[in-house]
Amino acid sequence: MIRVVLVDDQQLVRAGFRMVLDYQRDLTVVGEAGDGAEALRLLRTTEADVVVMDLRMPVLDGVEATRRICAAGPAPRVLVLTTFDTDEEAFAALQAGASGFLLKSVPPEELLAAIRVVAGGEAVVAPRVTRRLLDRFAGRLGPDAATRAPSSDLTDRETEVLLLVAQGLSNLEIGGRLRVAEATVKTHIGRILAKLGLRDRVQAVVYAYESGLVRPGGDT
Repeated sequence: MIRVVLVDDQQLVRAGFRMVLDYQRDLTVVGEAGDGAEALRLLRTTEADVVVMDLRMPVLDGVEATRRICAAGPAPRVLVLTTFDTDEEAFAALQAGASGFLLKSVPPEELLAAIRVVAGGEAVVAPRVTRRLLDRFAGRLGPDAATRAPSSDLTDRETEVLLLVAQGLSNLEIGGRLRVAEATVKTHIGRILAKLGLRDRVQAVVYAYESGLVRPGGDT
């Protein structure tokens, strides 16, 4: 059973999400919070696997709440929901440690799938959102973004896989592109993350932009 905490300052939004999640046999909502501070207090006494996090909230916003949750340990993982008019906060949340982000207009089945993926230790990188965010903010990824060089520890194939991950392709899509099994792609990604000291696919995407492997506008 995947334990989910919903964090959103709109009670009706939380109620809608809870209604969708409660119909799933493998998902259960173990708590709700109306702001980031309340979420942090809740998580001190409630075990959760995934936090579905809004960004713009009173008291403590979703970015800072995400940063504190991720700094505290490997669980729970944070899945951010955003809208196109909150790009800066969404990207800040990604840098703060979120394991992915989706638009609030996402179909229910995509939200459910994302929660399961994040709970399984992977990350959700929606191509249509990721491309827009990273193309816009690649120049502000971090203080050493202009000087960080691609790691020479990666093999040519690992570098190729990293580029495809940065384009938002799934493991299945990468396997089809490279004509290898999906399990082989997972192995490559695991080695990439280990060699670069990264947590998940989201950080791998950021690394690809920081290192210059991928440049704004989609050039590689």
